[in-house]
Amino acid sequence: MATAKKQSSLIGGIKPYKPKKGEEYMNEKQKKHFEEILLAWKHQLMEEVDRTVHHMQDDTANLPDPSDRATLEEEFSLELRTRDRERKLIKKIDKTLHELDGDEYGYCESCGIEIGIRRLEARPTATLCIDCKELEEIKEKSS
Repeated sequence: MATAKKQSSLIGGIKPYKPKKGEEYMNEKQKKHFEEILLAWKHQLMEEVDRTVHHMQDDTANLPDPSDRATLEEEFSLELRTRDRERKLIKKIDKTLHELDGDEYGYCESCGIEIGIRRLEARPTATLCIDCKELEEIKEKSS
């Protein structure tokens, strides 16, 4: 009996990039791959914003019960905080898309080495390699 192998995918159903042997790091194909990921991610976040707006417009009914009103207001407050974080993330995605046009995307802004395709697929807006990121986190904890 044959088993179907599940294909893992990234944001927006985009398949992980498979570099060919000897392929140059951050070539045009790889940059295009990350542009697709970033645009799909941004699109998902923008859809969430639209859903929140519609949800808040639809659920602004005048609830007579004070606890129901308080619950709804707390839910809205939580949604708005989430959307604010996502708004900041959208700005970071836009900045990263701009960086893709240059030759700096994919390289650590601290030490200059390659961040790596797998790390960038996990966090497309990463600006530090894993070692520099860990050092940064250690410094933050000790201060």
